[in-house]
Amino acid sequence: MHNGHFHYHQPVNEPVLSYAPGSRERKALQEALKTLKSKTHDIPMYIGGQEVRSNKTFTLRAPHETAHEIGQFHVSDRSHINQAIEAALAARERWANTSWEHRASIFMKAAELLATKYRFVMNAATMLGQSKNAFQAEIDSACELIDFLRFNVHFLSNIYSEQPISPQGFNNRIEYRPLEGFVVAITPFNFTAIGGNLPTAPAMCGNVVVWKPANTQVLAASIFMQILIEAGLPAGVINLIYPSGSEIGDVCFNHADFSGIHFTGSTGVFQQIWSTIGANIGKYKTYPRIVGETGGKDFVFAHPTANADAVVANLVRGAFEYQGQKCSAASRAYIPSNLAEEIKSKLIAEIKTLKMGPVDDFTNFVNAVIDEKSFDKLASYIDNVKNSNGAAKIIAGGGYDKSKGWFIEPTVIEASDPKYVTMCEELFGPVLSLHVYEADQWEATLKVVDETSPYALTGAIFAQDRYALEAMTQKLTNAAGNFYINDKPTGAVVGQQPFGGARASGTNDKAGAPLNLYRWLSFRTIKETYVPVTDYRYPFHQAD
Repeated sequence: MHNGHFHYHQPVNEPVLSYAPGSRERKALQEALKTLKSKTHDIPMYIGGQEVRSNKTFTLRAPHETAHEIGQFHVSDRSHINQAIEAALAARERWANTSWEHRASIFMKAAELLATKYRFVMNAATMLGQSKNAFQAEIDSACELIDFLRFNVHFLSNIYSEQPISPQGFNNRIEYRPLEGFVVAITPFNFTAIGGNLPTAPAMCGNVVVWKPANTQVLAASIFMQILIEAGLPAGVINLIYPSGSEIGDVCFNHADFSGIHFTGSTGVFQQIWSTIGANIGKYKTYPRIVGETGGKDFVFAHPTANADAVVANLVRGAFEYQGQKCSAASRAYIPSNLAEEIKSKLIAEIKTLKMGPVDDFTNFVNAVIDEKSFDKLASYIDNVKNSNGAAKIIAGGGYDKSKGWFIEPTVIEASDPKYVTMCEELFGPVLSLHVYEADQWEATLKVVDETSPYALTGAIFAQDRYALEAMTQKLTNAAGNFYINDKPTGAVVGQQPFGGARASGTNDKAGAPLNLYRWLSFRTIKETYVPVTDYRYPFHQAD
């Protein structure tokens, strides 16, 4: 037993490498991508520290090059889910009792391995499996995931040091216990960093985890699992499996030891999960923690005093980086009539310069959408605009092609009605809808912005008038959990802009901040009295 208090100081954010022509990192990433593509990967589950294969496989293909077979992962069934739960529960007591500095060291070591030995392999896996360009992979699967690991250790270190007041004669203290049971982590395709953070944040707090990633993110998820094992993560603490969503829900949400879910995905799925947990609430040993980040219909609002060039540049980046497949992507824009023609003409011109193609060509700004289902959905919205009889029109892009990969052109739809379907529904692709409003009606239009969507994830406002900026910030208080002034609504950085939204966008438990970690802790308050009373009577009982 040690007698020291171990504190982990605030880290600095991991520097973003440039991948400029001739740079060391560009050559290293190109080599890693080439090596990864040269193999057909056999991807097992990881249960109780062991590689497990079901021999029922699912083939992974590169979204931007569907003829290329990445490999196969071994599909999980109900027996594997139960094995993962059993392995987690078997590991729980020892892991919960492991001292903080040893738990922390595992995740700090994983961050170092990711920053050095595995940086280019992880980025290449994200590029190949999820069709991200070099920069989008770097800020996600390297920098953000490294930041999550390091900052969460720092945040948790601070939480553990928070203790109550102890008057003379007493000692009051708080123990920060893990939850009593196992946590389920369900992670999306679009961010490798989210895939890594959702299981590790609860695990860091002493919890054991059953982790199901999206099928289209399995390659990067499996590599991160290998990094955690190399970093010393004990067997059974995190168990990586690949079942269907319905099967994992049916098994885990009916289990008495289910204690929480860490989720990123669609609003509909999250609402169904919440409903199922509610219906089963009497089955559980403890009330489960429900933490979720879901969809968004994220806005950009340009005030009549906005800088047109700033609006255009941030719309291009906010709407079309990673093909608009970010929960935070700019999806609807409100443009004032006095700037409309300038903004539209410059936006159209900029979009014409965007190169689209496979990730191997580093000059491509846009790559493929994640799969055929997403492609077909986006194509149908675009076709509906073309047949909308004037309610909306395509002013840029509008093409699509799936002969070699799931390619959707960066597309801008101008809607005369601010409630046109593409202004309201989450599309999750490189499609931006904009509406031109009368410049003198900007305050009234804010009400439209606030009420159009059930979501409240991210939003951005542009203006040079400071009074207007303050008014917009107040009027849109509840419209976005991450709010940006004169900047795009994407690109939250761990420790700088804690991420999450409310309304239909989730529980706003802010990944990248201490708040999220509190959700995976169960407090026990302990009071010790040094000299206990030996008489029940109080002074006021005495007679005058």
